This record gives sequence, C-alpha cells and structure tokens, in this order.
Amino acid sequence: MNKEIVVVIGAGGIGLAIARRQGFGKTVVLADYNEAALNAAAETMRANAYEVVTQVVDVSSRDSVRALAQACAARGKVMQLINAAGVSPNMASVAKILEVDLYGTALVFEEFGKVIAEGGAGLIVSSAAGHMMGALTAEEDHALSFTPTDELLSLPFLQEDVIRNSTKAYMMSKRANHLRVVAEAIPWGRRGARVNAISPGFIATPMGQIELQSKDGDRYRAKIAASPAGRMATPDEIAIAAAFLLGPDAAFVTGSDLLIDGGGVSTMRAGIVPTPG
Repeated sequence: MNKEIVVVIGAGGIGLAIARRQGFGKTVVLADYNEAALNAAAETMRANAYEVVTQVVDVSSRDSVRALAQACAARGKVMQLINAAGVSPNMASVAKILEVDLYGTALVFEEFGKVIAEGGAGLIVSSAAGHMMGALTAEEDHALSFTPTDELLSLPFLQEDVIRNSTKAYMMSKRANHLRVVAEAIPWGRRGARVNAISPGFIATPMGQIELQSKDGDRYRAKIAASPAGRMATPDEIAIAAAFLLGPDAAFVTGSDLLIDGGGVSTMRAGIVPTPG
C-alpha cells in the first residue's frame, strides 16, 4: 500500500504527455471512455518501461468515477490526479459537453477528493475557452462553484434554451472548471492536498486537429496566427506546466488556474480577433 499512484483520466495527447512526465517509477492508472484508445496508449507506455494499469471510465457517471477512485485507492497512495477527459465543440452536442466537461469534472473532483492522499495534488486540464466569455453574475459564479454536483445540470442558466450552441456550452463548462477548482481547494485542503487547473489554448493533439479540420478551422487558424506566440503548443509544453502545479515547488498553490495559450486570449480582449460564441 505504499506504492505511489498517478491517475490520468483521458488518454489523449495532453493526458499522455502528463502521464509520461509524472508517472515513471510509479504506478500509472490510465483511464478513458474509449477502450481501444486506452489500451493502445497503455501499450505505448509499457513499451517504454512504465508500469501502467487501465480502467474504462465514464466521467459523466458517478458510479463509474467512484469505482475508478476506489480501485486506485486500493492499489496504493493516490498522490496525483490528472483529469484530461473532455469533448470539444465540434465533437458533441450542447448536452453532452455540459455532461462531460462540466458535470464530469465536478464528479471527478468530488470522488477523488475522498481518496487523495495527504500531500497529494489534483489537476484539471481545462481550456483557454473559459477565459474567453464575459463575466457571469455573482450569483452564477457562486452557483457553479458550490451547487451540489448532482444538481449542477439543473441550474436555469445551463439549460439548452439559454446555451444555444456547443461553443457557448464549452466556454461555460471551462469557466465552471475554474470556479470548481476554487471551491474544491477547501475540502481537498482538509486532506492536506491541493487542486488546480490549467487552461491550454490551441495544442497540437488529435483533438486539436479535429477542430482545425472542422467548419471553424479557418477561424481557428487565424486566431493562432494573430496570437503573440503565432503557433500552437506541443503537449509536452503543457506537461511541463502541469509538472510544476503537481509538484513540491507549487506547495502554496491551490484553487488556481494557469492560462497557457500563447497570448490568444490577449488578442481577443484587445479586439484584434473576435471572441467566439
């Protein structure tokens, strides 16, 4: 029971990059909804001498997330949790985005907050999209932060007649991630653990390629070109930032979100490119 466990939910580009950076010499529990992709990712890591176990998980199901959390705790000390699961605006409907990216994130925080070890750290891979929308009311901020998880999707301002397209659903979900981290820092802190978020911009991953090849691809490419960095980031660049927030150098950092977008949000706030939605 002394084995350190690193849990990575989401076996895509960013999740795998973080798993590689954080998991060597530990037991990596890799989880994903897509079993074929999960097994392929695990085999790649095992071929490079990582100890990896897998479990299929549906982050929108409390029973599934609880089963994963309990299985991880049974293996050893859950020292790091990384939630990189999610769907993008061109992959899913409004309802599915809210279910996976908003409700699912809250579920993961809640269930793993029951098993995270003292000295542990959690991280949600959110998105720069959460910084792109306008300010919410104080009441909406509070509701997204502190509404009981199983009541979140019933909030009036999360209904489909209010959130009319998948882009708005995605931005709202990612804003909720930032707010939920602030709230979860309190119960996690009672266990001697920390929890934070990172908000990547355009990243060179398979999901990023889906977005670039979508109907919005030209708009995305224009935003990348207009950003101060003028390029996408690699998954390894995101993993470097994640390593800081998960590690001892960030011992005083909890309830925070780190924007990693090459200045893309800056160009929107300056009016150089339009805000989506």
